[in-house]
Formats: sequence, C-alpha cells, structure tokens
Amino acid sequence: MGQPRKKHNAEFKAKVAMAALKGEGTIAELSSRFGVHSSMINTWKKVLTDGVSSLFAAGKVAPDKADEAKLSNLYAKIGELTVERDFLQRKPVP
Repeated sequence: MGQPRKKHNAEFKAKVAMAALKGEGTIAELSSRFGVHSSMINTWKKVLTDGVSSLFAAGKVAPDKADEAKLSNLYAKIGELTVERDFLQRKPVP
C-alpha cells in the first residue's frame, strides 16, 4: 500500500502554484522542494491561471441568498444573546 494522502491547505497550494507560475524552477525542482507530485503542481497552476480572471471581473459579485439568510440568522442570535446578557447582568432586588 502507498502512503496516506496529504491534505494541503489553500495557502500552501497558492504558494506552490505561484512559484511554478513565476518560473522559480522547473516543475521537477519544485516537486522535490515542496514534496508534492509534479501533476499536482500542474493542476494547482492551472487552477490559479483559470481563476485569476474572476478577480478582475467587472462589478462586485452579489451575495448569495443563502449567505443573506445565514447573516440574518446570525444577527438574530446576536440580538438574543445581547438581551440575555443584559438581563443576567441586572442585580437582584433584595
């Protein structure tokens, strides 16, 4: 059996893809330096180059309805907790 799969975070993937894009070495050199397979570097590089155009898209991206619903639920919860905190901070009447 082979080695267990490694899970790399987005920051690491971006770092490796940027190094490949900048040409800081050949793919084989980057592969040995970062300890990942060359096909992964090529995949991450492709994801980087394909996703860059969305950064320069005209206008802002509208928030999803799911995000708005989540936000309203969170604001409601904050309100409940604030009321509860204020109630519990009151001193009892002797």
